[in-house]
Amino acid sequence: MRFYITLVICVIHLLPFQSMAQSNLPNLPYSNGDDFVVIAHRGASAYAPENTHSAFQLAIEMQSEMIEFDVLLSKDGIPVIIHDENLERTTGVVGLVGEFTLAELKELKTGAWFSEEFSEEPFPTLEEVLKYTKGKIAVNIEIKYESVTDNVQGGIVDKALELVKNADMEQEVIFSSFDYRVMEHLNVLAPTVPKALLYEPDQSGDLSPSQLVEKYNVDAFNFSYKQLTDEWIAELNANEIPFFIYTVNDEDLMEKIIKSGAKGIFSDKPDVLKQVVENL
Repeated sequence: MRFYITLVICVIHLLPFQSMAQSNLPNLPYSNGDDFVVIAHRGASAYAPENTHSAFQLAIEMQSEMIEFDVLLSKDGIPVIIHDENLERTTGVVGLVGEFTLAELKELKTGAWFSEEFSEEPFPTLEEVLKYTKGKIAVNIEIKYESVTDNVQGGIVDKALELVKNADMEQEVIFSSFDYRVMEHLNVLAPTVPKALLYEPDQSGDLSPSQLVEKYNVDAFNFSYKQLTDEWIAELNANEIPFFIYTVNDEDLMEKIIKSGAKGIFSDKPDVLKQVVENL
């Protein structure tokens, strides 16, 4: 793991964060005021099954500032929330999400794999989650590459964006994806909606983080803690580019990343992350 903490990082940490308003990041319905975002990865997924209503509601109860979840399309073109294209890991059913209608997905058990307590957990849709997150918590919508096509109109980005607009949440969400076409589609469909590039090496070529941010006209840069280096930290901070790091559950690592100048961290344990932030 190429992660180096030097005296340079300590100096960087003394520099002021770029404000939410300046960087076109989403508004935070709940914020502890420190300009660092505690993000519940797939909800509070250390304590409830990932990408479920229970995990999202728990994240809200823990006073997380944002939740992150993954969106794919059902067979009948409905944006649903699940990480894997294959249903087997979280439902026990063999098959792809896109091979099942929403009605069929609603028949599946999405929480039994985690514990018997969640055996009746319903399969969530994007529309359902937006209804109860509005005004309570910001939302990071990760568009999964398996549902992305070259078509701008009528695709998963267009459908998800329509639901966000219907919920009047354009400024409470941020779209992200490992598929850079999503950023291109958003730049056509809704240029002012906050968006973050999830670093993917094959599509990035030799471009640096700041070059990628400029090329795809995005508002933030998201990547793994395993990819974090002094070089990237210096470049991102020098260019005042907000960056968000996933998925961190270790307290010592959380502290190091916060001191690097990161704008936020994705964690399965948002309660632990919140405590680390408050104790710094």
